Amino acid sequence: MVILPAVAMAFYAVALILVTSRLFHPQGPNRKLVTIFAAIGVVLHALALYPAIFTADGQNFSLTNVISMVCWIIALMFTIVMSHIKVIVVVPVVFACAIIGVALLWLVPPQYILHFDEHPAVLVHVVLSLMAYSALLIAALYALQLMFIQNKLKNKQPLVAHAIPPLLTVEKQLYHLVIIGLILLSLSLATGFIFMDSMFSGGQGHKAVLSIMAWFVYIAMLWQQYTIGCRIKTAVIYTILGAVLLSLAYFGARAVKELILN
Repeated sequence: MVILPAVAMAFYAVALILVTSRLFHPQGPNRKLVTIFAAIGVVLHALALYPAIFTADGQNFSLTNVISMVCWIIALMFTIVMSHIKVIVVVPVVFACAIIGVALLWLVPPQYILHFDEHPAVLVHVVLSLMAYSALLIAALYALQLMFIQNKLKNKQPLVAHAIPPLLTVEKQLYHLVIIGLILLSLSLATGFIFMDSMFSGGQGHKAVLSIMAWFVYIAMLWQQYTIGCRIKTAVIYTILGAVLLSLAYFGARAVKELILN
């Protein structure tokens, strides 16, 4: 159990070094080499995640396992599109978070056992929630990069084309990610209300309320963009606020319960 996470962290670390060492180099990092090391890290991460989640007692969806899974999903997405993606500047953040996500598997191993075999509909809800959160977290990374590029342009500082794509390209991709994430979040909320009896009870009320608040934030962002237009600074605020609300919904109370009270 210790060896796989350690080796996965090592491969992620090499991919991270390969990117950061040539992030602003005129020719950029060797994307093929980065993809190879990242892909091996993603595979090893998955192999370490499987026994941590699927135990003899049931599915262990502890806070640390869920965070590690989200990091894995995001790392997987970026690895798949590495050869085509223009947003290289956020890749080091992705791999750094993946390293932390792997470390959580053996540094802090609490238990939160579920039984999806008895409630398969709940599994659909959980998968949609994780996919929605991952997509909207990636959107938050794009928003941070959007703010970074805008500040560079305002201060008339030179930009490295391969590392920092055009402002309009990132802005367009941001809205595409928000739309995808919002669709997944809508499906997640719908399945939660349909298949779960405890959306507002059993200590789950805060999660539902915060998730719905995040849903309205993203709806307001898209409505403003497609009616009167949304300034970049406003779009960044919307995206970050939505991600913060979802993070509090998914992890806030459980972080206190699993990591502090225990």
